[in-house]
Amino acid sequence: MAEKQIILTGDRPTGRLHLGHYVGSLKRRVELQNSGMFDEINIMIADDQALTDNADNPRKIRDNIINVMLDYLSVGIDPSKTTICVQSALPALHALTFYYLNLVTTARLSRNPTVKAEIQMRGFADEGLPAGFFCYPVSQAADITAFNANVVPVGEDQLPMIEQAREIVEKFNNVYGETLVLPKAMIPENEMQRRLPGVDGKAKMSKSLGNCIYLSDDAKTVKKQVNGKMFTDPLHLKIEDPGHIEGNVVFTYLDALCTDGHFAEYLPDYANLEEMKAHYRRGGLGDGTCKKFLINVMEEMLRPIRAERAKWEADIGSVYDILREGTAKAVETTNETLARVRKAMRIDYFADRSIEKEWEALLKQAKQ
Repeated sequence: MAEKQIILTGDRPTGRLHLGHYVGSLKRRVELQNSGMFDEINIMIADDQALTDNADNPRKIRDNIINVMLDYLSVGIDPSKTTICVQSALPALHALTFYYLNLVTTARLSRNPTVKAEIQMRGFADEGLPAGFFCYPVSQAADITAFNANVVPVGEDQLPMIEQAREIVEKFNNVYGETLVLPKAMIPENEMQRRLPGVDGKAKMSKSLGNCIYLSDDAKTVKKQVNGKMFTDPLHLKIEDPGHIEGNVVFTYLDALCTDGHFAEYLPDYANLEEMKAHYRRGGLGDGTCKKFLINVMEEMLRPIRAERAKWEADIGSVYDILREGTAKAVETTNETLARVRKAMRIDYFADRSIEKEWEALLKQAKQ
C-alpha cells in the first residue's frame, strides 16, 4: 500500500499576511490543495511559536489569528480540502515537544543556522535568549510528526529546521522502534516562488519597517507604497539614462507577478517582460511607467482577494466555525500520534496491561 501524501505548513500570527507571503507560500498552497496529488493538507496557525518572542503581548497573537484566517480564505484556501487549525489548541503537540527535547542537545540546537539567524535578527544575542525560542525547532518537529506529514513546503532558509526534524525522527525510531514518519522538504521550484523583498529593497517585508504590501490593503495604499517607497535604480536619474534591472525592486516584483497577458492588457508597447527590461537597460523607459504597470498587475491580483475577504469579514461566525472544526479534527489526528509515541516508549501505563503485569512480577521478585 502506497504511503499517504500528507502536507503540513503554516504561519505565525504576528500580523496580516502580505504579498511576500502570497508569492512565497500562499499561492503555492492553493495550487497544491487543488492538485489532487495529496491525501491530506494541514495548515496550522502557529500561535505557540509566535509567543516564543511575543510572550509579553499575547493579545497581538490572539487578534491576528482572525486576520490570518481571513487571508487564508481570501486567497482560496478551501476548508473542504484543507484542514486549518490553531497550534495551541492541540495538547498533543506540547507533550511531543517535551519528549523530543530529550533527544536533542543544546549544542545541536545552537548550531541550527536558521535559529542563529533569527536570534541575530531579533536582538536576542544582546537581550538574552528565551528558552522557548531557542527550542522552537523541536516544537516544529512535534508539529510535523504529529500530523504524520511527509511533505513540508518551506523556503530554503527553513531547510535546517526540516533537517533537525528528520534527525529527531531518526533518533526516536532508532531508540523506540519505527513509529514516526520521516518528513522531506518541498522547496520552491524556481526563484519567482520565493518570498519577495520589502518595497524598500530590504530582505523581507516587515511591519516594523513599513515596507509591506498587505493582501488586505486597499488600492490607494498599494499605489502609495509603490509610488512613494518602492526602490528602483538610483543611477536612473533621467528617462533617457540606461537603467539597471539587478536590485531594482520594481522588476523583482514584475518577475514574480506579471505575465505576457498583462502586457496585452496594460502595456501593449511590449510583448513580454524581457522586451520591457531591454528597453529599460538601454534607456528611454521611465520608472513612473514601470511603476504604473506594476500597480495595474498587482491590482488585478489583489482585487478579487479583497472582495473575498470582505465577504468573510461580514460572516465572522462562519470563519470561527471553520477554525473550530478544523482544530477539532486536528486534535484527533495529533492525539492518535501521541498515543502511538507513548506506546512505542512504553509509557502508556493505563492502556498497556502488560506493564501492570511487569509491576506485579517486580514486586514478587523483590519479596523473594
